[in-house]
Amino acid sequence: MLKNRMDIGQIVSIQAKEVGFSGVVLLKEENEIILQEAFGLADRSNNLSNTLETRFGIASGCKLFTAIAICQLVEKGMLSFDTKLSDCLDIEFPHFNQDITIHHLLTHTSGMPDYFDEAVMDDFSDLWKAVPMYTIKRLSDFLPLFQHHSMMFKPGERFHYNNAGFIVLGLVIEQHTGLEFTEYIELNVFKSANLTDSGYFELDQLPANTAIGYIDRKNGTWTTNIYSLPIKGGSDGGAFISALDMMKVWEALFSYQLLSEKMTAALLTPYICEEDEEYYGYGIWITKRDGDIFKYHLMGYDPGVSFHSSVYPNNGIKLVIPSNKGKGPYAITCEIEKALSL
Repeated sequence: MLKNRMDIGQIVSIQAKEVGFSGVVLLKEENEIILQEAFGLADRSNNLSNTLETRFGIASGCKLFTAIAICQLVEKGMLSFDTKLSDCLDIEFPHFNQDITIHHLLTHTSGMPDYFDEAVMDDFSDLWKAVPMYTIKRLSDFLPLFQHHSMMFKPGERFHYNNAGFIVLGLVIEQHTGLEFTEYIELNVFKSANLTDSGYFELDQLPANTAIGYIDRKNGTWTTNIYSLPIKGGSDGGAFISALDMMKVWEALFSYQLLSEKMTAALLTPYICEEDEEYYGYGIWITKRDGDIFKYHLMGYDPGVSFHSSVYPNNGIKLVIPSNKGKGPYAITCEIEKALSL
């Protein structure tokens, strides 16, 4: 059982105030909710508070959904992890290495060019100076940003976080299912996990009870993130999901409602070491301590969006922290881990 349970709420409140957190903290041990609290405003102009049911953008946290979808197609025999990109997608990539496989794409080891290279680019919004973000509504709209670029390295050579690789995985899903990527995820992941408050929404048509992303400026002013992101999310990120729904995803995944036990194990395998004891599976980060798995976790950052969510398998603990600001969840995660001696 958790230690220091009575202090967690106070610890989180102090840290939330310190970092100006806006979002939700949901902490669960086994089937018992230990903490669920909302902070800040979902809509600053109308002074509307975040609630436990508020939907938040989770940026790259969505890569897990793409990986689950690919694993579902592998289970159905439509693909294998060794299937080459050239054999499963009827789109020309003239400068891509012909040895890129589904496994390479899932583990960020393909070496293919990225449309937004986080290693050399600081501001995601700079991307839309040449290609307006309001033109990006489908996965195919991303293709001109990387389709004709050259490889960065040979497939399998090393890890290099790659958003375009997950765009390509989404295109594979579309070709093999006949559905738009977002439709497939909503039917085969969200519905299967009994999610009720989540979806891929267009930024200029957000439904009620959805947090607006905010970018705070150094001079004390702020803007929304509507001009900083693609108008609609896709296979590399951009869904809107409530903290309660994200908890349902974890529970559905670990109870084998989304994939078989064997395929779930494949998804959660630490395939490649990014640094020290930080590994990557299929669409999910895996942290080890002294060689043993400490946590499975997701994280996502966009302008006006930050998200961390973790599962600690040895403690039966699950944590979900979405935010409609650019920082906060990581600091709160660290404080909770420290307080609980995880």
